Amino acid sequence: MPPEAPAETTTRLRPVRERRTGRVLAVTACVVLGVGLIGGALAGIWLAAADPAQPAEPAGYTEAKDLWHNAPVDTLFPRTLAGPGAGPGAADRTWTRIVVAPDAGCSPAVLAKGLLATLTPLGCERVLRATYTDATASSVITVGLVFTRADAGAQRTLGQGGLTTRLGEDVPPALSGTSTVAARFGARQRASWWLSAPADLPVVVTAVAGFADGRAVDRPQPADRAMARGRTDATAQSGLGHEAKGITGRFESLLRRTVAATVKEKENAR
Repeated sequence: MPPEAPAETTTRLRPVRERRTGRVLAVTACVVLGVGLIGGALAGIWLAAADPAQPAEPAGYTEAKDLWHNAPVDTLFPRTLAGPGAGPGAADRTWTRIVVAPDAGCSPAVLAKGLLATLTPLGCERVLRATYTDATASSVITVGLVFTRADAGAQRTLGQGGLTTRLGEDVPPALSGTSTVAARFGARQRASWWLSAPADLPVVVTAVAGFADGRAVDRPQPADRAMARGRTDATAQSGLGHEAKGITGRFESLLRRTVAATVKEKENAR
């Protein structure tokens, strides 16, 4: 088992006069169009949140918003994580935690720009990150848990249509770790990624995977593309797409179990 980074911190990215009018109109039109496109994307989220026909808030939704500072780091980021069927051909995977970062505010240092722009209007609360490696220490994968203040309606809309697909080439930042197999894991080493916005949790789960040997990758691929049949490139053949997508699903399940335990504990304390 590779050593964990010793610096681990418990969590608590001159105008021509006669043409001026035309130019102003053109610029104004572009601004209006740009604002309209961005506003249109966000309006769907806001309208969904205000729709009285939407079902009530999922159980434990409010409690989940506080997990980032209430739950122990080993609960949110287990030292080992099993991934049954998470590899190519439904092969099992086991990941070992090697780096944990301090909790951080929402910034370009810890979030991809598109995701940051999407979450800011909803209330981006805090970002927790850790890096794992597989059982052979041949791959590394940074997992991010982005906690938001979005209400249940906005969260449901956020995940509709696939967040990874909607945001395009919006690759999460990698988290390296001195004296670990992730020591060389940086921007150029990112190979495949995935984003998930579960409808029942005020969280976005991100994952970005790369090779532990530090090799550079010319163009990262979203996990679904890397998992497509017939792919022969190194990223696809190594199963990094499977790992990125598989580990996000494991963390969704882990968060749900943690929320359920928190709710049960509160009920028993009454």
